[in-house]
Amino acid sequence: ISACEKGGQWEKALQILGNMHQQYGVQPDVVTFNATISACEKGGQWEKALQLLEQMRQHGVNSDVISFNAAISACEKGGQWEKALELLDEMQKHWIKPNVISFNAAISSCEKGVQWEKALELLEEMQKRGVEPNVISFNAAMSACEKGKQWEKALGLLEDMQRRGVEPNVISYSAAISACEKGSQWEQALNLLDSMQQRGVEPNVISFSAAISACESCRQYGESDRIY
Repeated sequence: ISACEKGGQWEKALQILGNMHQQYGVQPDVVTFNATISACEKGGQWEKALQLLEQMRQHGVNSDVISFNAAISACEKGGQWEKALELLDEMQKHWIKPNVISFNAAISSCEKGVQWEKALELLEEMQKRGVEPNVISFNAAMSACEKGKQWEKALGLLEDMQRRGVEPNVISYSAAISACEKGSQWEQALNLLDSMQQRGVEPNVISFSAAISACESCRQYGESDRIY
């Protein structure tokens, strides 16, 4: 099943899981189910992943943090942010402590669903629960703010991560610059472009494109030429 999961063969993984019990009388354990849920997650099959969680209960197999993380990631990939948040709540009802992977997947699902307020709530909640956010957590939350046209919130997150000793990367800066571009904040966009280079973070095509778009949308053609 793990080989199927790594090879993206979710249907084959489900078939083997079914055969274990029906043909060979072998009771699947938590490791078996987790590998199958992960296979469905990688195959973009969020409904199958949720069905497997339910099957675990029916078989008397206790799900763990890995089971839920894979299911939340499946919902995130399937654009099901509400389901992802439901699973995060369900973990706590089962006395399973969410970890940074759980929260990151949930925040990413909110980002994809353009739910910037929910993303920020999750970032705050994880800190209250003693789970330290990492660069992925902040990047997903910033991207949610960028999609929600909340440039000030995005810049606040960039400052917050640096205060916490989390080093921003090119994705962090690109999300913040894109947020400024959407908010017509061309000066802020250029400041960020300068700042990232001063900190040794090499801008990529997304960083440059967003900064140029910010200048052009505000008719700052001289500034956009300077970037070129």
